[in-house]
Amino acid sequence: MAEPDPAVPAWGARGWYAVNEVTAFLVELVALALLAWWGYRVGGGGGFGVLLGAAVTAAAVLLWGAFAAPRARYQVPLLGVLAVKALVLGGSAAALYGLGHPVVATGWAVLVVVNTGVAETFRRRG
Repeated sequence: MAEPDPAVPAWGARGWYAVNEVTAFLVELVALALLAWWGYRVGGGGGFGVLLGAAVTAAAVLLWGAFAAPRARYQVPLLGVLAVKALVLGGSAAALYGLGHPVVATGWAVLVVVNTGVAETFRRRG
């Protein structure tokens, strides 16, 4: 059996960290899309729906950028970061439920909780 090349790092924890970070980014993008979709539908479609969808999404982006992003404008304790993430990501699950997809919304909520928990655990370990 051939020996592993020492120049190639083992998959290990850093690989899982990278996979989870990419997943976290995709979760955030999907959450914004779900909030926009919900705003559009609640706004009755058309021009008002587009405005409401854009407003809800913009509010989520501003909140996230101010408090929850890795390079957030304001550094808050972990509890504050998690509160913002719960509001935005949990809001996306609630939006999906409100759009008439309760089973998918439940699966989405589970994915959000697991991904956020793993991401914050890895980030705190540094």
